[in-house]
Formats: sequence, C-alpha cells, structure tokens
Amino acid sequence: QVQLVQSGGGLVQSGGSLTLSCAASGRTFSSYAMAWFRQVPGKEREFVAAISGDRDIPFYADSVKGRFTISRGFLQMNSLKPEDTAVYYCAATEGTYYYIRPHDYTYWGQGTQVTVSS
Repeated sequence: QVQLVQSGGGLVQSGGSLTLSCAASGRTFSSYAMAWFRQVPGKEREFVAAISGDRDIPFYADSVKGRFTISRGFLQMNSLKPEDTAVYYCAATEGTYYYIRPHDYTYWGQGTQVTVSS
C-alpha cells in the first residue's frame, strides 16, 4: 500500500505562484507514474499534469502548459488564473509511462484547495 500526503495550496492573487507537494510513503515500486488532477464542484476530475515512471518525462494539459511544472512529488504553479481554482489531487500508480485518466491511478492524496482571486 502507498500513502500520498499532500501539502501546499491556499489563496493567491491572479498572476501569483504556488507549489503543491505530494509525499509518498509505504510500498515502493521500481517505476511509478505520478500525476496531478483538479476538480471543481459539479464537474469531473480534470487532468493537469503527469510524469512518467521511467525517465521522468512530463506531460501537461493545454490549459496549464507553460505555466505549471511537474516534478516527482511537486507541482509548481506560476501565472495562476482564477480558472485554476479547484481542489488539486496528486495520484500515483506503478508503471513506466505517464497516464492522463483518473482511473489509471491506484493511489490518491487527500486533496488540497487552491483558490486564485481576481
């Protein structure tokens, strides 16, 4: 079993920056992919960014490309916009590639609120 514990998030003005952290503990894998998703009330969980289990190749949703940077265990968010407001979740699963669908991931963090004011 893997536990993911998130930290970071909060309230920031439009144009500001935040860093989200996701610490993994428990069972370890030789290769595991990680990703970040976000969700607003009444909508489905949305893919934000992922990193492959092998060679740490990043992949981004078009909506955050050029503003967000994923690394293993972190999501650096710059030039934040009000539409980035959501609960952000980190996720992990054993594997060598990156994956962009929520059901591809086995383990999830508890979620953290990010609010961007205009």
